[in-house]
Amino acid sequence: MQWLAQLDNEDESSAMSADWQALSQLAQQSSLASVQEEYQDLFIGIGRGEVMPFASWHRNGALMEKPLIDLRQDLFALGFERNESVKEPEDHIAALCEVMAMLVEENSHQQGVFFNRHIASWYNDLVKQIQGAKAAEFYRVVANLLARFMELEEVALSEQNIAVRSSELD
Repeated sequence: MQWLAQLDNEDESSAMSADWQALSQLAQQSSLASVQEEYQDLFIGIGRGEVMPFASWHRNGALMEKPLIDLRQDLFALGFERNESVKEPEDHIAALCEVMAMLVEENSHQQGVFFNRHIASWYNDLVKQIQGAKAAEFYRVVANLLARFMELEEVALSEQNIAVRSSELD
């Protein structure tokens, strides 16, 4: 939380910068315990959280469905292995963002294919649910930043003229 609170924006005129600034200010005002409690209420809850941050839920309406199976196959093809200490399924939005961060360093074509196969079709639904959730305060700002970043990602990938076909992850 401390590094978020200390973020310094160079270009304060962009919408992305405004979102980062809002997150930084909220991090200054929030305790780690309150953010952890919000995460628990928002994404885990008792039985189920207010929002489900998993691709298979948004794409099929249930957890552990075909989108997760497809993702696992693609992760294997890309050389990624599941970290056994992680409890959440691999289709959690945070895990998908982590994969995108690794792919940006390696191969933009694979990044574009991965984004379109596993993120593009559902991230807007997730963002809207978080923004409308009663329990969301800190994560509402995170959702705003996620939306802005994913929109920029879509533009960047399309500007690179990445021809995306769902079967091209090799």
